[in-house]
Amino acid sequence: MARRRARDDGEEPVRERLLAAATRLFAERGFDATSVQEIVTAAGVTKGAMYHYFNSKDDLLQEIYARVLRLQMERLTHFAESDAPVAERLHAAAVDVVITTVENLDDSKIFFRSMHRLAPEIQRAVRADRRRYHERFRDLVLEGQRSGVFRDAVPADLVVDFFFGSVHHLGVWYNPEGPLSGAEVGRYFADLLLAALRP
Repeated sequence: MARRRARDDGEEPVRERLLAAATRLFAERGFDATSVQEIVTAAGVTKGAMYHYFNSKDDLLQEIYARVLRLQMERLTHFAESDAPVAERLHAAAVDVVITTVENLDDSKIFFRSMHRLAPEIQRAVRADRRRYHERFRDLVLEGQRSGVFRDAVPADLVVDFFFGSVHHLGVWYNPEGPLSGAEVGRYFADLLLAALRP
């Protein structure tokens, strides 16, 4: 895991420059073909500065994905805990995860392409974080099923696996320069999800 430090606003740009450089280089060249030296050169910092924040290239890769997942979890919690009807909360959460995935498409593509290169303990930690997100999303489906708003013929876990299979596939086909915005794709995905769940 990356070393934990109290945030220092004077130093935070260094950390962000490292993450931005790593994201760009991993996307262009791949994780294995990118060296630590290339990352620090592109970020305009020294190796010592990098190791101040990250223990390794693996830590950089983990954080590239983890920061997106933290954002998505924070936003999902906001939707899930609102006072809106459950169908509206699930729809909003489904739209949002597509939008945030598209807005961070390089991060997601890099991670899913390179996750198998991470150390086993880091893979386990990331899978656990992602599972917590999926379970929070699943809880909305279960809430709707138990209240009769959604049909319960299909187990909630399978509904979530099916939906996120589509979300995780966005990096394969979605083109930001194409005819559909992330918000439009999000609405289509969310509409399909809700249509499948209606009694």
